[in-house]
Amino acid sequence: GIVLFNRDAKVFVAQRIDTPGPAWQLPQGGIDKGEAPRDAALRELEEEIGTANAEIVGESRDWIRYDLPLELVPRVWRGRFRGQEQKWFALRFLGDDSDIDIETEHPEFSAWRWVDFEDLPALIVPFKRSLYLALVEEFENIAASLRA
Repeated sequence: GIVLFNRDAKVFVAQRIDTPGPAWQLPQGGIDKGEAPRDAALRELEEEIGTANAEIVGESRDWIRYDLPLELVPRVWRGRFRGQEQKWFALRFLGDDSDIDIETEHPEFSAWRWVDFEDLPALIVPFKRSLYLALVEEFENIAASLRA
């Protein structure tokens, strides 16, 4: 997963294209066989927002897990998975807003915006909220250093 900070220490969030209503999230994705998590983060960033013009400035200490609500298990990922375990990275965006293009080859998002880091958990679907609270706690020092 990717917590992408801009020059104002705001965080990139995007609206899922396949979810009606306000389902904002951070960029995230899978790790290919033999791929390092750091490389996967940069690849996923480029695949999802059209640019990887960013530098990694932090990494979560641990893998962070969330579980899908039972009613979603049959509908998400064809029922094959019950949740995810993710490694998260904080990145500083080095480009301009004009570099971001969510109309990628396989679009995942319908809209995007920059938000205050502390507001992130309130925007997220309820079953992922504890994960996002953990991210805010884990990366709050990075956010503070970027604001300075």
